[in-house]
Amino acid sequence: MKVEQVMKQAVQACHAHDSLERAAQLMWDHDCGCVPVVDNAEHVVGMITDRDVCMASYTKGGTLRELRVEDAMSKKVCVCREGDRVENAERMMSANQIHRLPIVDADGHLVGILSLNDLAQEAGREGAKKKAEVTFSDVGQTLGSICRPRGSRAIAVAA
Repeated sequence: MKVEQVMKQAVQACHAHDSLERAAQLMWDHDCGCVPVVDNAEHVVGMITDRDVCMASYTKGGTLRELRVEDAMSKKVCVCREGDRVENAERMMSANQIHRLPIVDADGHLVGILSLNDLAQEAGREGAKKKAEVTFSDVGQTLGSICRPRGSRAIAVAA
């Protein structure tokens, strides 16, 4: 199965110079927890999550209106092409511990986004098929890889 068969095509994006308020508004209005950051040519240059917005506001002490997306976005971005196989996208998500993957066309322009939710929903649709291409087992393995601890940092527990 190809990524284009599972991805969301109606994807919202913002620019690095946009305010964090703009990114948060896009996430709220479109019920998503992440927005790709694109340049003027619609090439993906970063990703910003709702957590990134919150942590930037907290650590930098500014308002969402004052802070810019570039202050909080992840600049290390993994992308997939719309014609790639879903299995390749799942491997990329697992290896990089990411929940969402921007999808680009042959020219590198943003055309969609593939999320772990999209994979789980596809597994549900395919559950009755004898030869499902996206299975709950595959999605579970991807989720397990994404959720594994990234380092040996100690976790503080509030009393």
